[in-house]
Amino acid sequence: MTAQEDAAPAVDVQRDFDEFYAAAFPVLRSQLFAYLGDRAEAQDVVQEAFCRAFARWQKISGYQDPFAWVRRVAWNLATSRLRRRRTALNFVRRQRVEYAAGPSPDRVALVAALAKIPAQLRRAVVLHYIGGLTVAEIAEQTDAAEGTVKSWLSRGRAALGEQLAEGREGRSDV
Repeated sequence: MTAQEDAAPAVDVQRDFDEFYAAAFPVLRSQLFAYLGDRAEAQDVVQEAFCRAFARWQKISGYQDPFAWVRRVAWNLATSRLRRRRTALNFVRRQRVEYAAGPSPDRVALVAALAKIPAQLRRAVVLHYIGGLTVAEIAEQTDAAEGTVKSWLSRGRAALGEQLAEGREGRSDV
């Protein structure tokens, strides 16, 4: 058998599948669209069924009704998706709704003011006043002298005070 004769059956098998797909896809997609209520999901399910059929086409093409095999696979996939969706919805329904209050106006102003001061000063201020670290702990963490950390904190408080004062001047409710 020559290479050309060997390739001919593969081309015929591909052509058979292409014709089968072209004829069967729209019918099956319409059925599953009606079942699932979502056209894109129906297309996905039908595509998956045809991919599985293509991988086994040598065997499936010999069946009396290959469309029945593809239809069964597609419907099983659709049913599995519906079950997963229902399970997820039931899980969500059982969850407790928790509402978290948004940040206070003072916190928003503080964060905005901190963002405007130099990074080294901001780091020292945050570590000391929000993180609760001592001057010695900040010095150790930043590999700086304690006097330097004290200077950062002093300059940071001054810069933060200026930023907060500017923010207050810009508000009309003060």
